[in-house]
Amino acid sequence: MKSAIKVIKEQIDHFYLLRRLSVYELKSKNKNNYLGILWEILNPAIQIVIYWFVFTTLRSREPVVLADGQEVDFFPWLVAAFFLWIFFYQGTIQGSKSIYARLKMLSKMNFPMSIIPGYVIFSQFYVHLVMLGISIILLNFIGHFASIYYLQLIYYIFAAGALIFALSLITSTLSTIVRDVHMLLNSILRMFLYVSGVLWPLSIVGNEFPEILTILKLNPLYYLIEGYRAALFGTEWHFIAQWEYTLVFWGIVIVLFLFGSMLHVKFRRHFIDYL
Repeated sequence: MKSAIKVIKEQIDHFYLLRRLSVYELKSKNKNNYLGILWEILNPAIQIVIYWFVFTTLRSREPVVLADGQEVDFFPWLVAAFFLWIFFYQGTIQGSKSIYARLKMLSKMNFPMSIIPGYVIFSQFYVHLVMLGISIILLNFIGHFASIYYLQLIYYIFAAGALIFALSLITSTLSTIVRDVHMLLNSILRMFLYVSGVLWPLSIVGNEFPEILTILKLNPLYYLIEGYRAALFGTEWHFIAQWEYTLVFWGIVIVLFLFGSMLHVKFRRHFIDYL
């Protein structure tokens, strides 16, 4: 618990530095590209165009039935969750290698190492806000208009950031000690794309294997995805209607954060040894 409090205090005390470094991270990562930061938006945009082409022309999908019974075409249903997936994937992957990729810088800087995963994730947060804005405009253009349920997005963006940060504390520490962890994580996250309800509704599994569906729903990413869709399509106040999953989600996040904080604080004084 002391480690967790220490990490939280470091994020608060150095929040200004965290924001400054997150902007620098975005600029430096794309400084050699002619289009610069624009590539942060173009890459996921190209991916969603490919999915649109595949699932609406080459292999069309049936409309998806939402919690309130309304049917939504597959492509808007996909858009509502896809950019959250990009935020989760990029934030977790970049966060996992954030420390060992900057070990030389750490030997010359004097600030808490816990803000390194923080500012890397924060840089992806800016990109996510832009992509979320684009998806909202697209959904409203299609006919899924804005509603008061959009207010849930504030909660779910915070929840997504908390989950990514908790995971990054663990993976960035382990990846610094054993580089293979980052490669393993990359493979696991690619699998998560298919078992988190991003590309297809998990209810398909529930028709024949209800026990497997129950297990898949314990995935914290699934909770976030369903929350985003509930907000963007205005079906329900998801975090209230699904309060059991809300408790499970925050229970998982808290456990991950406590473990990640303990691991990070215990080993960070030895990170320079891995230079």
